[in-house]
Amino acid sequence: MKAHVMAAVLLLTTAAAAPSAAPAPPAAGTDPGVPVFSPAGVSSRATTPAPAGWRWPLAPRPPVLRPFDPPAKPWLSGHRGVDLGSASDGGPVTAPESGTVSFVGVVVDRPVITIDHGNGLRSSFEPVRSTLRKGASVAKGAMVGTLLAGHCGPRPCVHWGVRRGEEYLNPLSFILDLRPSVLLPLN
Repeated sequence: MKAHVMAAVLLLTTAAAAPSAAPAPPAAGTDPGVPVFSPAGVSSRATTPAPAGWRWPLAPRPPVLRPFDPPAKPWLSGHRGVDLGSASDGGPVTAPESGTVSFVGVVVDRPVITIDHGNGLRSSFEPVRSTLRKGASVAKGAMVGTLLAGHCGPRPCVHWGVRRGEEYLNPLSFILDLRPSVLLPLN
């Protein structure tokens, strides 16, 4: 009996916090040799949805080519963001939310732009060439740079990372509801 009560509480909590409309799945990839991950297959350690209102940094809505896969320890390898497929190299990358440019430069061998969204949240995009300067204000949806080739081999893509302080977060949690579904027994 206790299991049924706990399951009902979980269901009610999830239903009360669920958004009014479920997001559509990402667009299918155009290259059959490149896997595309759906939100259901994307791992997220956060169970609470992030602030609403963020948008995709590429248009049209891009396929997820490589999901967020954070390492168990900060010094281990992992994927601290998502790779989003683009229609072409040279396309515009836009701000997913308003903010202030906090970094424009090269990290290792890739051009990177970082936007500080406030509340400790920062988005970074690579490889992206930008003419913006540190301190520039950007509006949600404004072009912040141009996608360059090379990150995903022959397939054009942008790596999008989000951090709160020093913690890496799943960028998809800012635009999709990634909370798990709760299934209850029929009896």
